[in-house]
Amino acid sequence: MFGKLFSSFSHDIGIDLGTANTLVWVKNKGIVIREP
Repeated sequence: MFGKLFSSFSHDIGIDLGTANTLVWVKNKGIVIREP
């Protein structure tokens, strides 16, 4: 499901689902979400 949803954005978005923090990085903008 997520493969189809994010397939066109796979080179522009990075998601780190760490054990304590969640980070979302967007190309040319940097970190846009940082949640504890």
